[in-house]
Amino acid sequence: MNDIVVSTAENGGVVSTAPPSQYLTFLVSKERLGININDVNEIIEISNMTRVPMTPDYIRGVINLRGSVVPVIDLSARLGHDSSDIGKRSCIVLVEVFSDDGMQNLGMLVDQVDEILDIPAEHIQAAPSFGSHIRTEFIQAMGRVGDDFIILLDISRVLSVTELAQLQQVSTASQSALMLDEKSDEQAG
Repeated sequence: MNDIVVSTAENGGVVSTAPPSQYLTFLVSKERLGININDVNEIIEISNMTRVPMTPDYIRGVINLRGSVVPVIDLSARLGHDSSDIGKRSCIVLVEVFSDDGMQNLGMLVDQVDEILDIPAEHIQAAPSFGSHIRTEFIQAMGRVGDDFIILLDISRVLSVTELAQLQQVSTASQSALMLDEKSDEQAG
């Protein structure tokens, strides 16, 4: 029922269907943004975040997620806005980003998760080259929902390969520190 029916001269008038894409929408600095639901691993409450010295301002810190150290970026700061204030609806959206070293788990601090939307392909338009407060290379497309547009982010571009390498170093260093801290606790006990 939600399928898009496409019939064009290029496909010889053959009717094909394509399901709408699903996007997780959320608020960051009062802007409604979205990412493809396939990029989302899970959404978690904000837990104790450990600040890591000498990291860019948009890296909010690291969290311990089931024994793994996961860097958390402040999406608001990364997109060029002020750092997010943590409120009662703030949460962390966990995504996987691929780099030269393989998969990197990453948390994105957002002000509020909104909903999952089905956006038909015909309602997705190319990103504008101007007029947004967000760097255009971060924008995958614009999704039309009613009379409004939602900025659909390209998660693989929100962080560059160099920045992913920095995050990998932060994660590795934090994991080592966590293991040393656990050993100290064992020896003290």
